[in-house]
Amino acid sequence: MKTKQDFFELDKISVNQAVYDFNQYKIALKREDLLHPTISGNKFRKLKYNLAEAVRESYTVFLTFGGAFSNHLAAVAALGKRFNFKTIGVVRGEEWQQKWKESPTLVFCKGQGMEFHFISRTDYRLKKKSNGVQKLLASSDKIYVLPEGGTNSLAIKGCKEILSEEDHQFEVICCSVGTGGTLAGLIEGAQPHQKVLGFAALKNKDLENEIKHFTTKDNWEIIHDYTFGGYAKVKPELIAFMNAFYQQHQIPLDPIYNGKMLFGIFDLIKQNKWPWGKKILGIHSGGLQGIQGMNFQLQKKGWPLIQPL
Repeated sequence: MKTKQDFFELDKISVNQAVYDFNQYKIALKREDLLHPTISGNKFRKLKYNLAEAVRESYTVFLTFGGAFSNHLAAVAALGKRFNFKTIGVVRGEEWQQKWKESPTLVFCKGQGMEFHFISRTDYRLKKKSNGVQKLLASSDKIYVLPEGGTNSLAIKGCKEILSEEDHQFEVICCSVGTGGTLAGLIEGAQPHQKVLGFAALKNKDLENEIKHFTTKDNWEIIHDYTFGGYAKVKPELIAFMNAFYQQHQIPLDPIYNGKMLFGIFDLIKQNKWPWGKKILGIHSGGLQGIQGMNFQLQKKGWPLIQPL
């Protein structure tokens, strides 16, 4: 029998950790990455109520989508292992069928029992509507489909719970934005006096419209200036910032999401372009499993590696 109570109770250990007093600004980091060793941060939040729904409706399989270094794929694979669900990962890019062992993320997913289906980028854009995925879904009525990144209404319900009463002291809540589920949950969970800032992790000028599908509130804004070239793109100055941050605070950051967010916060303050308030809470949304794969790419370029190694 699948028991989820112990999993659900993990959200009680989330803590705020003050990490920096900078130019009269108080910046704290909420360590959502500490929630669970393999289902951490916003992935824990997004999967929490989806798991409950899948158990309630007697589904036996999770099917979802992601790239070769996806935090979401890793979390779903770990969730399936923990609760005895079969997991199917639809992976973007047919080329990974031959080289999946080059991705630490896919190696981890395989170790958790995930079955892979590699599809072209054209088919990947179709998601559930692609012929290959349609065949998979037709094979069983016990398949629970999770969208790319895990963002749906149940995910937003979970992300709304990131903020607690102790967070009411902050004037500004910040998070990185991929598919927008975490930001939407924070918007819904924020107090009337709080501004919610999203730092885009990828080039997507339609993010605002996507967020509006999940909330009618207007207490938020997305910053698009710190993508560092796009999704999973980095530059030496970002790596240098992350490593300096780790050396000073012993808090690891991932290069896809949280590193970009914190770089943006500090950079805007340095440039005197921060009008939103001096008590700032950043959400560390996890994603640390991606460091190993990024370091593999950086090593090939001869760039400095991300700490901790």
